[in-house]
Amino acid sequence: MMYIVSDMSTRKRPLSSRRATVLWDAWWQVVQSFRPACSRRSTFLWLSVALAAFVLRPELIGVTSLVRGLGLSEAAYYALLHLFHSSALKTDLLTQAWLRAVLRFSKRWLVRANGRPVVLVDALKNPKEGRKMPAVRLWHQESGNNSKPEYVMGHWVQGVSLLVQSTGLPAALPISARIHGGVRSSNRDRRTLLDTLIRMITELPWDALKVTVVGDAYYLAAKLVKALLKLGHQLITRARSNAVAYCKAPPPKGRRRGRRPLYGKKIKLGKLFATRKKQFCRAPSPVYGEQGVTLAYYSRDWLWRPLGQLVRYVLVDHPRRGRLILIATDLTMPPLDIIRLYGWRFKIEVGFRHAIHVLGAYGYHFWMRLMEPIRWGSRDQHLHRRSESYRHGVRRKIAAYERFIQIGLIAQGLLIYLSMRLRRVCWRSLATYRRTAKTSRPPSEWTVIWILRSQWTQFLRFSPKAQILAKFLRERKALETSPYSCAYRPPSNLDMAA
Repeated sequence: MMYIVSDMSTRKRPLSSRRATVLWDAWWQVVQSFRPACSRRSTFLWLSVALAAFVLRPELIGVTSLVRGLGLSEAAYYALLHLFHSSALKTDLLTQAWLRAVLRFSKRWLVRANGRPVVLVDALKNPKEGRKMPAVRLWHQESGNNSKPEYVMGHWVQGVSLLVQSTGLPAALPISARIHGGVRSSNRDRRTLLDTLIRMITELPWDALKVTVVGDAYYLAAKLVKALLKLGHQLITRARSNAVAYCKAPPPKGRRRGRRPLYGKKIKLGKLFATRKKQFCRAPSPVYGEQGVTLAYYSRDWLWRPLGQLVRYVLVDHPRRGRLILIATDLTMPPLDIIRLYGWRFKIEVGFRHAIHVLGAYGYHFWMRLMEPIRWGSRDQHLHRRSESYRHGVRRKIAAYERFIQIGLIAQGLLIYLSMRLRRVCWRSLATYRRTAKTSRPPSEWTVIWILRSQWTQFLRFSPKAQILAKFLRERKALETSPYSCAYRPPSNLDMAA
């Protein structure tokens, strides 16, 4: 009997000190663009520490894991807690700086539709059971997933992401996320969830860029469509199965009194799958990840009554996914491009999953001590009869939630940026076993995290760009017991020779 024993001759050799800091140097280059969002220099350094801790922390259990990830002292826990509650870090300015950095550093990877970048929007119900957490209320789960309960207590979070693609692999690069609903500051406040979403999208600094927004059927509302068209943006969404359209009114015969009709014949879109089946075109499926699948589609421009103008309807008969009715406000976009872009909409849901389970961006646990405990099944919390100090405390706590989420999303976006820009460097730096490694595509966020964890100490010791950050961490008494804190000793001659 013959035994074959591996001599580990294919083991990767350790990287030199210069090559080991390439990823963190690119990371630090983007982080430095966030300085205008911070009122003070120390605030910016604590922001940099928080962004690095989201990547380096060993578990996802709140601010405590951020401190353990960097091996900081006990005083750093309260400093990070103050960072998330401090007004010195402006969340809106941080979001604007992050979007400008994305448009600057990731411009070539943006997916465009007729020259416009594609923006994905979706909502997330973040479960929270804290009885002293503002904006927590009962929400209904529209998803048909068996793992989700029908009703859940938590926060309603609206997210906005940019669709990017590198070497054929699309991804949702998170831009912003805000908590909407749950709190009414006045009894005269009539704003809906769509109003807050419109405000969030329109206040982003697109710098004269016109975008194409892609969302599910919830975002098919005249209020949202009119606001986007007013700014020059376009929308792609899905219509319900009972949706109707209208033909243009025929010209009047002769002279008639009264106003001319605006709408003509009413069309029930769901019946067209049977009545106009022979007029459907057949083509290979443009949906991401589908090969050898042929679908049928039918496209026409009809009037959408809530908007009062023509939109493009695309009826899709998919052999596996069933029937679908899509609506696009851009009348020049080909039907197959509309189907392809809507098929990429689920990438924002994948981004939500990674933000929750990989980065822990929604794992905040901040309670308000003076808040009255809420009960299960409660609705919006009305503050018009509360004192000004109580209302200020609620606003401060919600701002802390949004600041925590935004920092976590930026940390996730930086991982996606590094995987696209330095794909080959990432795969060469991965000193561990991966059974399904596809080196022709960018690595996942989890893979980049493993690489950054192994190179954090080299970055602080050898990179000239990290001197200010290394000094800041050294003064915060990094513990030698941390697996990532051994870089705080001065480098030896042997290290410099490497």
